[in-house]
Amino acid sequence: MSKLSPISLNELIKRLRLFGFEGPYGSGKHLYMLRGDLRLTVPNPHKREIGVDLLMRILRQAEITREEWVERNKYK
Repeated sequence: MSKLSPISLNELIKRLRLFGFEGPYGSGKHLYMLRGDLRLTVPNPHKREIGVDLLMRILRQAEITREEWVERNKYK
């Protein structure tokens, strides 16, 4: 299994766009991104990097597997 590492908010948004997500859009306390009927909440942990645990929860909500994430972003 490939190892994930912490990621910045801007990098997360850029990579999610590679999976067809649009946005981010503002609403309340958090930003969100859309892909079809799926609405994905994008956290901003006080301008720090997003840790691996939170990244895995985001990927699960986005219906993206770890393998898809690593493969799609291998050369980024």
